[in-house]
Amino acid sequence: MILDTFSITALTVAFAEIGDRTQLLSLVLVSKYRKPHIICLAIVFATIINHFVSAWFGYQISHFISETYLKWILIISFLGFSIWVLVPDKLDEGYNSKSKFGVFLTSFVAFSLAEIGDKTQIATIALGAKFSNELGWVVFGTTVGMILANYPVLIFGEKLIKKIPLKTIRIITSILFLFLAVLTFFKFG
Repeated sequence: MILDTFSITALTVAFAEIGDRTQLLSLVLVSKYRKPHIICLAIVFATIINHFVSAWFGYQISHFISETYLKWILIISFLGFSIWVLVPDKLDEGYNSKSKFGVFLTSFVAFSLAEIGDKTQIATIALGAKFSNELGWVVFGTTVGMILANYPVLIFGEKLIKKIPLKTIRIITSILFLFLAVLTFFKFG
């Protein structure tokens, strides 16, 4: 079950992150600062904090909702994400890439704020509710998923977007979310 929890949480967040505003934020930050490893470290810390709180919230919800309902919430979430990921995301107009703070602090704060109400935060709440007995693995898996989605952008971002259109990546991601919905329907609960 632990491997299932880790795999599902990591893949869910990695897929949800594709084309998301935080992934675009990764591209903006690395274009400005050219320090991918420091930015990645900031992403890790921001994600751990945000996803711990989100998974804990999901855990609290799990005490009030039956296993069957949790399964359907997760399936509906995956189906919703399969549609949501097709909608292009953009950074807020007010984002200021010039900061008086260092690369780490700027990246940490930017990611912490960008994650609020984001697909990955909502997914983490649902996953925390579904896997309420394994919150550590939920947070670990969702954090790994964030890195799986953002690290390549930090290293290869500009080159990658020129070779594979973002629209193609979004369609593939949508199909993967549909697959996760079907897998959840047949495997859990």
